[in-house]
Amino acid sequence: MTKKIVRIAALAAAAATALALAGCQSADNSASGDSGKGQVYYLSFKPEQDEIWQKVAKAYTEETGVPVKVVTAASGTYEQTLKAEVTKKDAPTLFQINGPIGMKSWMDYTADLSGTDFYNALLDKNMAVGEDGKIYGVPYVVEGYGIIYNNAIMSKYFALPGAKAASMDEVKSFDKLKAVVEDMQAKKADLGIDGVFASTSLKPGEDWRWQTHLADLPVYFEYQDNKTDDMAKLDFKYEKEFKNIFDLYLNNSTIAPTLASSKAVTDSMSEFALGKAAMVQNGNWAYGQVTEESGNVVKAEDVKMLPIYTGHEGEETQGINIGTENFFSINSQVSEADQKASIDFVNWLISSEKGKKFMVEDLGFIPPFNTFTEAEQPTDPLAKEVISYMSNPDLKTIPWVFTTFPSQTFKDNFGQALSQYAAGQMPWDKVVDLFKTEWAAEKTA
Repeated sequence: MTKKIVRIAALAAAAATALALAGCQSADNSASGDSGKGQVYYLSFKPEQDEIWQKVAKAYTEETGVPVKVVTAASGTYEQTLKAEVTKKDAPTLFQINGPIGMKSWMDYTADLSGTDFYNALLDKNMAVGEDGKIYGVPYVVEGYGIIYNNAIMSKYFALPGAKAASMDEVKSFDKLKAVVEDMQAKKADLGIDGVFASTSLKPGEDWRWQTHLADLPVYFEYQDNKTDDMAKLDFKYEKEFKNIFDLYLNNSTIAPTLASSKAVTDSMSEFALGKAAMVQNGNWAYGQVTEESGNVVKAEDVKMLPIYTGHEGEETQGINIGTENFFSINSQVSEADQKASIDFVNWLISSEKGKKFMVEDLGFIPPFNTFTEAEQPTDPLAKEVISYMSNPDLKTIPWVFTTFPSQTFKDNFGQALSQYAAGQMPWDKVVDLFKTEWAAEKTA
């Protein structure tokens, strides 16, 4: 999977000109907005991008006359919102699934996309999800996450007497990261920060950075050991490595661990943007939350990303976590006119000048399509970090296997257990037991 992602970066960088999509012009010209041409209802996933998607919808309607409605589900409620919306007369025509598990859940509502222009424009068609020769989900963005850090604060630390490293180039393992972080925490007053890490957001619905993104690493490593890409039962073999980094986050933070259950992701990103924290685990999509924060003091050139080191053997050559859980699907249960209107809308997003600008400059996406030239790739610092890690042949990126996690229920229950652990209300061995038990139960279900 990692090789595929690296190939995407290489192909994207090699693209000299945008390729014209077959039929794109006729699709745009035919969208007159009358009742026979259909309409688009997109159920979006990320609350932080809602304002942008509303602008996209308005621009498309103004250009083509085709009505586009965008509804954004609240954080952590996408599946249940989709379940409620698809039963309505005015159901979403365009929605998203998170990978193979999501595809299986929504097979009755996913149209075959194998003949669409946007599927055929994929740099690596293996990234799409489907079965029996049919395609039911097409990725529309490649993303990456790791430990985001403020290089200005790090440079200030490295200049202090007795610093545990001379530069970030030396931080290539959990042991070195731990030494640096704990020393920085002890010297936080000298650095002018409240803590090294921004608050660990464990509020219900806000804990996805830990119960999903952080859990990706131990699950991936266990899959690797078993030479598979999915398992009905897990031993949580690398729970100690997970605990290593999770404890480091909790114990070297802007807040006490007992307060973590009251914090949201926006709290964490605000702390980072205001210079109260030097590091925060998150992905390239979070850059907008930094720049849009009132009082932001972090300069673009100082925003960098580090792999999530956990103490796993061989992590010196580990990269960041790169993949996607964002796959466009077209609702097979709506009218043919609405299905075509939704396909035309996606084609416009990845082929028209205005659509591509929205995708890259406003939404901050790293698009996996051959319609984007190297010059049209995003320029924000976190996107650049992702592209840099994808393009580095000496590093092995960690793929997003969390798309195989059994259910949202599993993730929510694991997140609750992590919250109880942080508050001192659940011993770690019970967290481990719950992880294994819930994984097996939900996989069976």
